[in-house]
Amino acid sequence: MYMIIIYILMSWIPNVRESFIGDLLGKLVEPFLAPFRRFIPPVMGMIDISPIVALFVLRLAVIGLVSVVHYLTGSR
Repeated sequence: MYMIIIYILMSWIPNVRESFIGDLLGKLVEPFLAPFRRFIPPVMGMIDISPIVALFVLRLAVIGLVSVVHYLTGSR
């Protein structure tokens, strides 16, 4: 989640995505964001809300995984 947030914030600063860290984060985050960008068009042609939806889906997946682990281990 933090990598996605940093990657989004990096898009607001010129030339940061072209740095080593920006390139590395792009290689790690873009494969996850790509399916969301395919189905969610930019709002008003320039505002990309797909990372927000991706973060929401990722959070739901974490909550679900934690619930399954708690169920399997019998703990709360």
